[in-house]
Amino acid sequence: MTTAQTQELDVQPTPLALLLLGREADPRSERGVECPGDLPSPSDPDLVERARAAKEKLGDKVFVLGHHYQRDEVIQFADVTGDSFKLARDAAARPEAEYIVFCGVHFMAESADILTSDDQKVVLPDLAAGCSMADMATAEQVAECWDVLTEAGVADQVVPVSYMNSSADIKAFTGKHGGTICTSSNARKALEWAFEQGEKVLFLPDQHLGRNTAVRDMGMTLEDCVLYNPHKPNGGLTPEQLRDAKMILWRGHCSVHGRFSLDSVNDVRERIPGVNVLVHPECRHEVVAAADQVGSTEYIIKALEAAPAGSKWAIGTELNLVRRLANRFAPEGKEIVFLDKTVCFCSTMNRIDLPHLVWTLESLAEGKLVNRIEVDRETEQFAKLALERMLALP
Repeated sequence: MTTAQTQELDVQPTPLALLLLGREADPRSERGVECPGDLPSPSDPDLVERARAAKEKLGDKVFVLGHHYQRDEVIQFADVTGDSFKLARDAAARPEAEYIVFCGVHFMAESADILTSDDQKVVLPDLAAGCSMADMATAEQVAECWDVLTEAGVADQVVPVSYMNSSADIKAFTGKHGGTICTSSNARKALEWAFEQGEKVLFLPDQHLGRNTAVRDMGMTLEDCVLYNPHKPNGGLTPEQLRDAKMILWRGHCSVHGRFSLDSVNDVRERIPGVNVLVHPECRHEVVAAADQVGSTEYIIKALEAAPAGSKWAIGTELNLVRRLANRFAPEGKEIVFLDKTVCFCSTMNRIDLPHLVWTLESLAEGKLVNRIEVDRETEQFAKLALERMLALP
């Protein structure tokens, strides 16, 4: 990419972006290191049996969590499946499990470590399984943003609301500053609570979920929202814009859901007459506005479960899940397609494959603790405070 192209796309390289994925370490980021051992070959015909044998040897000592976006080869070994917060709570409800193997991404494993007991050890099969959205808001950037809000004279009116898809550092910042965490299912409740506490919300790190919830669900206007860009001086905003705004949205997004466009929606309606378009609220505002239904991953699954036989659906979320749902409901005569023509997996989620899972389970079965995710005490304290505020929402 040329310098001119970089400037046109308003992309600024950061230290995180310069890390070679899986080759270097930054313990405060969503990046990791290589496995400290030899991975089995992906072509090993015994991988499934090896995973099964290691899991049986560990017995109740291990509890395997599988996020909905994981590969089928990994999901088959999950004790429970779900979204990130559900899985973290499931782990906390299994205190007898010494090892929590989280087949997801880094921030999810952090949340599990925060919610589980000190005796439980959370393991991520590949430390390089991160989240680009979570990486878009670092602790240093958010602290600088708070300084900007303070200088503009509005910080005392602002309540931070952070999406679950954020690092432990950002959750801790939220807890310290009187805010709460939200999921894609309860974002409206979290925002309603926040506006009872203050006049403005700083929504981190997904601009689309914040904008869609405020405008689509709560009746605000697009003019009530401003976009804070951490790569520009003062976030690219004037003090007047910050004083006038109700929603201060962080310039972050999901690399998967951000790919869907209005053209995707229009194209699928032309190709499949009568199709129902169902998308995740992390999608762009124009996509959400053009969809028939909008909801979290769990909402999408339940909507398809309740759908009548013969109905047609175009789903705007991660491809592993869409493909799994299409296979599941095909016998019921439900036609389910991916919203976009372009294949779009979550690349970092897909780093956790069967070789990584086998290596992890066999290492644990041999008494070797690998790839532990451990949040420091102070960060855990304030992050847990923010999570507890979410749990107390009506």
